[in-house]
Amino acid sequence: MQRARVLIRNKPGVFDPQGKVVHSGLRRLGHESVQDVRVGKVIDLRFASGSPDELRARIERMCSEFLVNPVIEDYTIQFLDEE
Repeated sequence: MQRARVLIRNKPGVFDPQGKVVHSGLRRLGHESVQDVRVGKVIDLRFASGSPDELRARIERMCSEFLVNPVIEDYTIQFLDEE
């Protein structure tokens, strides 16, 4: 079984309201050294079969069709070792 992780983040310059809330909360708790926070999404996928190249192509299609808003988000794909 193959596992993959898709990390989705707002593109640089896109306002991140969740990141601002987390940053504010950390500062209120005394963590003034944190200068910026960006919040993203993690999507873990498990596949029954497929080569890394086939899976990458499938995942990129999923991202372009459904998982990612390409106007405001970037993504990276990581392949994970099966535990």
